[in-house]
Amino acid sequence: MVAAIGASFSPAVVIAGEPDPGIEPVAARFSLHAQATYVEQRALAFRAPYSGTNSLSPNMARETTDLTLYMGARLWSGAELWLNPEMDQGFGLNNTLGVAGFPSGEAYKVGRNQPYLRLPRLFVRQTLDGEGPRETTQSAPNTFAGAHSANRWVFTVGKFAVTDVFDTNNYAHDPRVDFLNWAAVDSATFDYAADAWGYTIGLAAECYRGAWTLRAGVFDLSNVPNSERLEPGFHEFQWIGEIERRHQWGSRPGRVLLTFFDSRGRMGLLNEAVERARETGQAVDIAAVRGYRSRLGASVGLEQQLSRDLGVFARAGKAGGNVEAYEFTDVDRTVAAGVSLKGSPWGRPSDGVGFAAIVNGISRARQRYLDAGGLGILVGDGKLPHPGVERIVETYYELTALRALQLTLDYQWISHPAYNADRGPVSIIAVRVHVQL
Repeated sequence: MVAAIGASFSPAVVIAGEPDPGIEPVAARFSLHAQATYVEQRALAFRAPYSGTNSLSPNMARETTDLTLYMGARLWSGAELWLNPEMDQGFGLNNTLGVAGFPSGEAYKVGRNQPYLRLPRLFVRQTLDGEGPRETTQSAPNTFAGAHSANRWVFTVGKFAVTDVFDTNNYAHDPRVDFLNWAAVDSATFDYAADAWGYTIGLAAECYRGAWTLRAGVFDLSNVPNSERLEPGFHEFQWIGEIERRHQWGSRPGRVLLTFFDSRGRMGLLNEAVERARETGQAVDIAAVRGYRSRLGASVGLEQQLSRDLGVFARAGKAGGNVEAYEFTDVDRTVAAGVSLKGSPWGRPSDGVGFAAIVNGISRARQRYLDAGGLGILVGDGKLPHPGVERIVETYYELTALRALQLTLDYQWISHPAYNADRGPVSIIAVRVHVQL
């Protein structure tokens, strides 16, 4: 479900402000790339004295597979059309349930035994160049080789992932090549508009000026929270804004992002759902108290290159705690930080190692809702008598076996899965095979 599920189409740009060497890449009219990713993941034995509808199970293994084509064509000056047909198959652990910081960004909220086809992206991107030095881009998925001015406008319209444009990060953003955990590849409180696969329809505008970028967008929400279908007619929608500031620390590039959102749709208040259940003697039902309202949230992100091979990143976020989560996952506050290291020090420059630590928390209103038997998007053990913060540690080693083939071993340790101190901790191991052409 994590929207970075595909390669982010933020262009691979030469360091901002670095002069173009004078020779721009030849502008090809068409572009074609492909990828295939297989993930096998297993939750080992852990303490689980009771379980509920949305609980993680001990001793469980699941796998996911996806194949994607990235097909692009230049339409007119500065305009590109991209479509990404994809084939998916497989399931996340417990059908992608049981942990708010879910351990596989390659697992959607929709799983099937047999392969099936989808079209997650179909969009047009228009770039309007302004003044400033020229920057070059390399050919990559959803990115043409070419050049553009440092000061420019970029408009994207169609079907794509919100996190293709917002909350991006060079070290932790793509579960096909770096971290797997949802709360590592995106801010866990960023309840971005999406269907159950992580994609939506909308418009994003970006304004690049010197060291600053301003972004804004409007996107379609699901017809009901956590749905496979988008809302017809944009009656339920989301506004997103972002401010980016790029900088140099010594001679090394870095940047800071401030991202905020306002979701407007039919959502339930958690306290109302609990009170209604007490008054009626019925089970907690968030759908019974839904009304048109907003859920607000904000996050800050940091990335910093420390050397040619070493980089660090961090995110922190907060979202409304008395409103049901709409699309992503059940987190009201989060902090994540980590490091990424290339293998040059041991003679394997194409290999990579990553380490991340994450802490996710929920409001008292959400604790009471879950303890009363309420279900969230991913969590709900039937009760929550001893709540705790969800702590996650993830580390991986990515081995580049061939130029286009990466093999990854991943380990995650999760304390208080689904905020439940009675269950866990759990160790989760994974093998990932990724081919990029």
